[in-house]
Amino acid sequence: MSSFRKALKSRQRNHHERSQPGVRKHLGLLEKKKDYKLRANDYHKKQNTLAALRKKALDKNPDEFYFNMISSTLQDGVHVSKKADGEVEVTEEQKKVMRTQDIKYVEMKRVAEARKIERMKGELHLLDADSKQKNKHTFFVDSKKDVESFDLANHLNTVPELVDRVYNRPTLETLETKSIQGAVEPRSVRVCVRHECR
Repeated sequence: MSSFRKALKSRQRNHHERSQPGVRKHLGLLEKKKDYKLRANDYHKKQNTLAALRKKALDKNPDEFYFNMISSTLQDGVHVSKKADGEVEVTEEQKKVMRTQDIKYVEMKRVAEARKIERMKGELHLLDADSKQKNKHTFFVDSKKDVESFDLANHLNTVPELVDRVYNRPTLETLETKSIQGAVEPRSVRVCVRHECR
């Protein structure tokens, strides 16, 4: 039975709200309830605003005074503060103090950045340190023949690529057993190298 009722509803006629009669077509569209509600809400909102402004004007105390009323003016409907005649006159001594404070701040920032760079350099592994001063390391051998056949990488027990390094030169055993720590991703390595070049 319920399925028949549903089928019956599909055959029902659609009831539309009536439109403006032909005689009154010159008056425009016939206003419906939703149109009236929009218009009424807008009207009441405006009336409430006007009532609030009227109340504010009635409540205003003519004797009310703020010092800002003296020190500000209206320019194109906007309150702008007037500057006092001898407002803030900065002396040469004050300027010098300000400059020294600025210099101290810049120096403090420079020291902080230098420390940060040193900390990042400490994380660098297996990178050339061209900017570092080259230290001299002297090896003594018994004969000239030994000098010609002297293999520095073999003597230092490291790979030939790391022979030029004067600090943090890992041995072959360390390279085989330990994992690299610190900045190893290409992006972070580039950042560290860029800081080192400055």
